[in-house]
Amino acid sequence: MLCAVLFALVTWQVAAGGPLLALDERLGRAVFRPHTPSVIAEAGADLGAMVPALPVLAAALCWSGWLGHARWRGRRQGDEGAPPGARPRWWLPPLVAVAAMTAVPALVVPLKLWIARPGPLGPAENYGWYPSGHAATAAVAYGAALLLLLPHLRRALVRRTAVVCVVLLNLWVGAGLVRRGYHWPLDVVGSWFLCGLLLWGVACAVRWSTASRDTGEAPEAGADPEGGTDPEGGTDPEGGTDPDTGADPKTGADPKTGADPDTGTAPDSREN
Repeated sequence: MLCAVLFALVTWQVAAGGPLLALDERLGRAVFRPHTPSVIAEAGADLGAMVPALPVLAAALCWSGWLGHARWRGRRQGDEGAPPGARPRWWLPPLVAVAAMTAVPALVVPLKLWIARPGPLGPAENYGWYPSGHAATAAVAYGAALLLLLPHLRRALVRRTAVVCVVLLNLWVGAGLVRRGYHWPLDVVGSWFLCGLLLWGVACAVRWSTASRDTGEAPEAGADPEGGTDPEGGTDPEGGTDPDTGADPKTGADPKTGADPDTGTAPDSREN
């Protein structure tokens, strides 16, 4: 919800020409260096293009899907001590990640056409510069890839390192876009807020899939969850009686007549 509120605030300031817009353009002109060659800034801006971002996401989709399916098959066969009746939801996070990536152009392009904000290098034909498509592509592609792979990374240090690398990568992309004059700072920040909503959906799918995999339990073999009887021993765990004959499994006596199954006589007749 916080990302939605911040995105609405930034979009309102850009569309209405609010006071935040003047500060944004002043900061952008201070950072913008069109005549200074910067290989690092240009490389960062290029990382937000479809060509490097989509293959990274595709590789993460394939890897996480393969690991999730393999783990589910192992659990069905009783491996790792997991219940064989767990429902397969390994496909959910990759599916939501693909939907989030597909939503990027579906959301960014109409906003560009509607707001039509001129860029640092001047207005563009038929569309504007807010929000940044490159920043949105990088945020969703690399962010979704991280969320898909985190459940499969066992060491905490590796997970923390991966998170830091993805955050720094997106900062590099945003700084490169502003430095080279392709976008204003608010173009990049607005894209990050918008993509925060999309990545929240991917995170929820990953959490739901992981929780269902870890907490899914099936009844133990040989136990009837309703009647409380053991199919192998045929005994009632509470009453200790045979559910078919009603006999006591320890003495073998009939609970109604008290007859001994070996002699067929009741205790009173043996005394007389």
